Amino acid sequence: MPPLLQVILFLLPCVAGTRASHLLEGLRLLKTEFALRLYRSVAAGRNGTNFVISPTGVALSLEILQFGAQGNTDRQLTSALGYTVHDLRVRDCLYTAYATLRNSSRGTVMELACNLFVQEGTPLSPCFVEQISWWANSSFQPADLRDPNSTTIQVNEGLSRQTTGGNPGDPLWELVSTMSAQLVLVSTMTFQNTWQRRFSSMDSQPLPFTCAHGLVLQVPMMHQMAEVNYGVFRDAVGHEVGVLELPFLGNMASLFLVLPRDKNIVLGLIEPHLTARVINLWTSRLKRSRMDVFLPRFRIQNQFNLKSILTSWGVTDVFDPSKANLKGISGQDGFYVSEAIHKAKMEVSEEGTKAAAATALLLLKRSRIPVFKADRPFIFFLREPNTGFIFSIGCVSNPLD
Repeated sequence: MPPLLQVILFLLPCVAGTRASHLLEGLRLLKTEFALRLYRSVAAGRNGTNFVISPTGVALSLEILQFGAQGNTDRQLTSALGYTVHDLRVRDCLYTAYATLRNSSRGTVMELACNLFVQEGTPLSPCFVEQISWWANSSFQPADLRDPNSTTIQVNEGLSRQTTGGNPGDPLWELVSTMSAQLVLVSTMTFQNTWQRRFSSMDSQPLPFTCAHGLVLQVPMMHQMAEVNYGVFRDAVGHEVGVLELPFLGNMASLFLVLPRDKNIVLGLIEPHLTARVINLWTSRLKRSRMDVFLPRFRIQNQFNLKSILTSWGVTDVFDPSKANLKGISGQDGFYVSEAIHKAKMEVSEEGTKAAAATALLLLKRSRIPVFKADRPFIFFLREPNTGFIFSIGCVSNPLD
């Protein structure tokens, strides 16, 4: 078990309610650290391009595997996640946290789900089936994964159309190859909501954006003047960053933006110093401020090979047919993960909102109002307030990509 979680569990008070809150706080830090580790791994190979990844969705897949993992395979998964679902206290805490995410209201859709497509006729452990059936909206679906004439499955097509307006051909939900597989595990994260303080399409206009490699483009820039949560902080080596919180309707989630204050400081100098405790400190010390906010519209849709990322973290046995120990799934040898693919999508716009009373022309003249202008590469992350879990994290280097 990771040292941080060992300390958390050891220091828990005897009062049940306090114990649960302390454990959730510990898990929040561990999950935030997991999110930042994923971010850095992806950013290292993106060469200044846009990307988004869902740490919560990735973690859900690994948790499902943990239920069936044993021996060294389980230890490697635990090391990657920072916690284990085999600890009953952790399991109960996560189950409660995931249950709160199923409550959608006021036009909000916030959902985690995991579909396990199982080769027809494959024996499964009753204990594994029972554990997964109540874990974060998970479900089993039998499928003929070996039919050479039908070697693909459609991932969550209905949910895609319902929540994102997507079509069966939407790249985010494109077909996943299943040839020679026994079990395909697909986790999805869905979030849809409108801003608490709405941007006006009337106030959007083309403004300069300096891309990661110095190219200056005219991009559609949204604008609003509003009371927001904002703070200026220094990282471990003294770089100043501005952190802005934009809440969604009903405070169901918030989008946080991290922008270096000095235009000459690139994100690559900030990223190594981001830790869970730093993020927690920054977000907890934001203060209300009336500001002019400029944010480019952007849409990011990408796919990652998680196998290479996890392997670089030391998670190797689960991908090796000769070493994988997933006997908890079926009670038999032979299960291993051949591929691990993660797809994510993020879209930020003023679409679906009503116009504000003021116009951009008037607002742009208000020189005494503090300004947050995301006119160069920035980091963003979407966080749910009750659990503190980071649903999505990514980087915008070119809003037009």
